[in-house]
Amino acid sequence: MAEFKVVIADPDAGETFQREVDGQDANRFLGREIGDEIGGDAVGLSEHTIAITGGSDETGRPMREDVSGTRLKELLLEGGVGFDPSREGERKRVTVRGREIDDDVAQINVSVVDGDDVAAAFGEDDGDADEE
Repeated sequence: MAEFKVVIADPDAGETFQREVDGQDANRFLGREIGDEIGGDAVGLSEHTIAITGGSDETGRPMREDVSGTRLKELLLEGGVGFDPSREGERKRVTVRGREIDDDVAQINVSVVDGDDVAAAFGEDDGDADEE
């Protein structure tokens, strides 16, 4: 049975939220790829739409949008997802995971693309509006 940690980014508020999903909710992510949009029901956001932006497997290998399928691949990288060079012209061979989600993925990064006030939907509103 698939089980994922989902990190939900709210670009409007600049906040992130973490949720653990398993069972039927986790199955909604299986077979999806980076860039796919799905309903937020899987993470408790019934009125929102979320887009998959990335993720990583249990060993920390990042998912890359330019690697097809679920496979592992060694790439010679100059920068981008999976490698941050420390000097000009530096390259490194890095193992990355493909863009499709399967059972080997441990964390999925998503971003809210449609909907409002994610904190209130999760019940984590800080109550600043009540103080006025």
